[in-house]
Amino acid sequence: MNRREFLSQAAGLGAGAILTAPTACGAQIVKSPNERWRIGAIGLRYQGSVITREAMAFGDVVALCDVDRHVREQARASFNSAARICEDYRDLIARSDVDVVLIGAPDHWHAKMTIDACRAGKDVYVEKPLTLTIDEGKTLRRIVGESGRVVQVGTWQRNDSRFRLAAELVRAGRLGQVRKVTIVLGKNEIGGPFAAAPVPKHLNWDRWLGQAPDAAYVPERCHYTFRYWFEYAGGEMTDTGAHHLDIALWALDLDGTGPVEISAIGSLPDVQNGYNVPREFRVRMKFASGVEFDILDQGRSGILFEGDAGRIFVNRGTLAGTPVDELKSKPLPREAFRMYGHDNLSRPERAGKIEAISNHMGNFYDCTHSRRATISPIAGQHRVASACHLGNIAVRLGRTLRWNPESELFVGDDEANGYLRREQRAGYEVA
Repeated sequence: MNRREFLSQAAGLGAGAILTAPTACGAQIVKSPNERWRIGAIGLRYQGSVITREAMAFGDVVALCDVDRHVREQARASFNSAARICEDYRDLIARSDVDVVLIGAPDHWHAKMTIDACRAGKDVYVEKPLTLTIDEGKTLRRIVGESGRVVQVGTWQRNDSRFRLAAELVRAGRLGQVRKVTIVLGKNEIGGPFAAAPVPKHLNWDRWLGQAPDAAYVPERCHYTFRYWFEYAGGEMTDTGAHHLDIALWALDLDGTGPVEISAIGSLPDVQNGYNVPREFRVRMKFASGVEFDILDQGRSGILFEGDAGRIFVNRGTLAGTPVDELKSKPLPREAFRMYGHDNLSRPERAGKIEAISNHMGNFYDCTHSRRATISPIAGQHRVASACHLGNIAVRLGRTLRWNPESELFVGDDEANGYLRREQRAGYEVA
């Protein structure tokens, strides 16, 4: 069973029961089934509501925040009619009755909300992508480290049994030396120009914009399609890319570094007040180890690892390749799974997004009690987000770039280094 089912059954044992729960790193801690989180959730549209629902297996919602009054009132009706609701997330993180903060707000808010929550003494589950810019990630990594808070980034594919097994097979050498990884993300939407509209009375548009430049309200700038504007996100490169590049970097033990060379081809829209992420793109990344990534916007979504002893393809419905077939006669022993304990690998037939998110949330729950690192910690996820941003920067500049993973700067390229940060509106700076 997944952790959600386990905690649900354990809670039914009664207040006096004691359970032993596995921690992320394999140790055992004993805790009461009543040792539950007090949850504050920020940003409650689709993904925010998904992670809030999954977190309720481990705690109780006491506070909810969204800049859209309709959304926050609906969330209270769905999750807890007694929960406090607010428009300004700072009111939520200031509450003494909130232990854990869930962040499902749009991408351009992730870093600042996480920083502020950590400074307020809260543990945090934050959606991907972790940052809007590379420099935000540097600041975030430092402040989270100083705070001592536990943070889980929502790259839940690490807790999907297909992706996890693919990564373990790569790490175990079942493909031999991996030299190439092909990553297909999907195409960005094309649209615009869009007409401005009156700001809905139930929406605080200024707070939705946050650090982004002031702009007239356009429905297509928010909700799901915010991801197709560089002001708030980075298109498929930082959306699906935050998942697929994460697995590729993790499998090859590269999530503590970055590429040394990035080249790209693509085209950018030329439309006023319309989506401005690339219409199409192809990015190549070279790493000091010799491995190369080929990142595409078209083809079958997923990750293809190619080694000199075999290849593996994995996506959210498939895990295939000769090294996978060979597991029938040459299984990978449990003790060979060394990337992050043995969690969540025994029921691959249950693999799916919701089960993986449940297990990802369960790993976060374990770590808030054990104070161990989560399976998707800030340091590695900063590197994942950086790789995604590097891809977008290369497309925007249209030339080969050299990157120093140690200094986290482009080599001899002031123009490229100018893309490491963005101007931020006063009062919304990430610092």
